[in-house]
Amino acid sequence: MAEVALRNVSKKYDEVEAVRNVNLEIPDKEFLVLVGPSGCGKSTTLRMIAGLEEVSGGDIFIGTEKVNDVPPKDRDIAMVFQNYALYPHMTVFENMSFGLRLRRVPKPEIRERVEHAAKILDITDLLQRRPKQLSGGQRQRVAMGRAIVRNPKVFLFDEPLSNLDAKLRVQMRTEIKRVHQKVKTTTVYVTHDQVEAMTLADRVVVMNGGRVDQVGTPNDLYHKPRTRFVAGFIGSPTMNFIPCGLQQSGAGLNLQISDKLSFPVPENRAPKYKALVGKELVLGLRPEHITEPRSEQRGSACEFTVPLDVVEPMGMETMVFFTVKGIEVCGRVEPSSAKGPGEPMRLYANLDHMHLIDPASDLVL
Repeated sequence: MAEVALRNVSKKYDEVEAVRNVNLEIPDKEFLVLVGPSGCGKSTTLRMIAGLEEVSGGDIFIGTEKVNDVPPKDRDIAMVFQNYALYPHMTVFENMSFGLRLRRVPKPEIRERVEHAAKILDITDLLQRRPKQLSGGQRQRVAMGRAIVRNPKVFLFDEPLSNLDAKLRVQMRTEIKRVHQKVKTTTVYVTHDQVEAMTLADRVVVMNGGRVDQVGTPNDLYHKPRTRFVAGFIGSPTMNFIPCGLQQSGAGLNLQISDKLSFPVPENRAPKYKALVGKELVLGLRPEHITEPRSEQRGSACEFTVPLDVVEPMGMETMVFFTVKGIEVCGRVEPSSAKGPGEPMRLYANLDHMHLIDPASDLVL
């Protein structure tokens, strides 16, 4: 097991810079997830760690060894791919042991390692089956088992769940987290699914346009985003963004959204935002902070009434959509409180969780 370090790592394809000056320190045993939209550079970064792509600039270290020029087979890493890559003519046991047999590991040790990995993954009863006899989730477990038996310094996962259906993905997320808690190997995991990233990671790296936008724990990224991109990418449904301004109101501040809609800024936020009075800003507020008025909430000044455009019952909650200044806004309310589309509804904005964003730089202020 080992830490992984990327220092000013970049990757160019002719004139296209796919990855730009990425700096990451991944401690031993950490589960780090790279997340971002298609084309952001996350898979390219993973492939450079694996040695499947050459580094255009910067250095990659696994442990204390610089591995820029080390072939993939000598980096002591194990990779789990999106498409399982199992040999159809081999049994599960043979697939899991294939790499060990190539390295001429003694047969008793091979059997011990395979049986240990199979027990961790709960696939002991499948060892004599062939891949065509397995479900998608079972095949993915076999691919993970093949990586575990090698006892590598680093596990690399390249969108391993994207071929599975929604229910199985949730199940396999839990499985991967459980395996990491048992095996405790440094893991770098790539996904475009922010829910997957939040549920699996010790820390999440949000990438955008080849750059790292923010690195932090799932809670940090959710509650303390540094940029509009991170604020909008993390969380489902996405954060609401509404143009606004600040106005002085006595000793406090008012958040002015429209001629008819304004809210008092919480007192503990006013000193921080005082210098922003008169500037064009964007309000960021998550759907769960726009609710029906509840008994534990105080401050009727943050209540407002709007006609609903769309109502989406979700069982335990209902999503309501309405329009403010031509922008669609989403709120989360109790199922029994939601009215039908076209009906006015009284809502409450919890500004204790507000974010103000500079529209010029897209930085959270």
